[in-house]
Amino acid sequence: MQKPERWVYALLGGLLLIAVGYMNWNSWGGGGGGGGGFRIPIPWLQPRMGFIGRNGTQFVDLENGLPVYINGWNSYWLMSSEKRTWVSEMLRRGREMGLTVCRTWAFSDGGPKALQLFPGHYDEQMFQALDYVIYEARRNNVRLILCLLNNLNAFGGKDQYVRWAQEAGFNVTTSSDAFFSFDVIRGYFKDYIKAIVTRRNSYSGVRYYDEPAIFAWELMNEPRCVSKSSAPILQDWIIDMSSHIKSLDKKHLVTIGLEGFYGPGRTERLRVNPGEWAATFGSDFLQNSADEHIDFASVHAYPDSWIPRASLEEKVKYLSSWVDSHVNDSQNVLKKPVLFLEFGSNLRAKKNGTYEKNVLLNVVYDKVYESAKKGQAGAGALIWQLMVEGMQNYRDEFSLIAWENPSTYKLIVQQSCRLLRLFQRLKKISKPCSDFQP
Repeated sequence: MQKPERWVYALLGGLLLIAVGYMNWNSWGGGGGGGGGFRIPIPWLQPRMGFIGRNGTQFVDLENGLPVYINGWNSYWLMSSEKRTWVSEMLRRGREMGLTVCRTWAFSDGGPKALQLFPGHYDEQMFQALDYVIYEARRNNVRLILCLLNNLNAFGGKDQYVRWAQEAGFNVTTSSDAFFSFDVIRGYFKDYIKAIVTRRNSYSGVRYYDEPAIFAWELMNEPRCVSKSSAPILQDWIIDMSSHIKSLDKKHLVTIGLEGFYGPGRTERLRVNPGEWAATFGSDFLQNSADEHIDFASVHAYPDSWIPRASLEEKVKYLSSWVDSHVNDSQNVLKKPVLFLEFGSNLRAKKNGTYEKNVLLNVVYDKVYESAKKGQAGAGALIWQLMVEGMQNYRDEFSLIAWENPSTYKLIVQQSCRLLRLFQRLKKISKPCSDFQP
């Protein structure tokens, strides 16, 4: 009897491996943060997805060379959510709305549900939660902007790093600006960056630096200094950290996470700021964003918070000027794309909340669309923030369950559709676009 060729055994072994992997692919189901059963990561079973790069003032899909303009959203809570089903549902519904990029936290420093317990030590269960977010994003054809740190104290923030250095016996000042200036603290953060960027996903087997579902790394959510005299230190920190990421990861974009305020040296642009206070935080949109390792500029927009006593008409005028200024500076000065990484409106604080919210959202959407039609730097906007049902503990005043607010839902979908129509990508969006006439 003739023996089978060796390649037959190899083929059967491969098929068996695939079958076992498939049967265990979703072994960590919904429910709270428990680790799951047995999993065999099989990278080549992941949906195909290209990396996003930059060509001048445009994002481009490196697989097909087409320009990319973004309608996206924030769900900061994905990694820390109580239920994995919330993660899957949010990413699925986001994609059904034509949303292509989600911004979320890839940090939790000290405190409850910490990813980083203390410098250099991590909770594997929380890391697996982040693995799951990235795996599910790719499965839903959504890319992620992963923010690496908070300026605020929520989820630890930069103050937690300062406390860690003090507790270790280093002679560090109590000012949170020490985070930017002390070498030992910079070392803590660089080690964290390395741990994240080089992580192998326990679900897919793909290293984060090889994962196309990661759109970009964001250095910090809303970096600010206590004193504007710390501005040079913040600028040096941005250069140091962005170059560190690029030394580890050649494939992904990097941004800062700025609110977009112009610094005191920008006399001709200070009128664009929402108030004199905005120039006192040591950040400057143009200087900070100009570094060679920063691939695109980042801006936030919150007229309800920044100019709360203004009328709707005044807020619309302010917001129009704010968006125009940053798009023009990105196009003509920085020569880089700009994303409005957070923009939102307080639905519950107004008598005509839904109407006013939609008016303000539409200002940003229209500006992005006009930029996209011209092939210019206004590359997209990400609404703050979307949630699913049952998440009352995660809500803030800008939170929204989009499908429970039909007029806002329609506005979001229309923005997705008209951007997709520009570049003939309708095959990547489900039914809503077939019902939309631009």
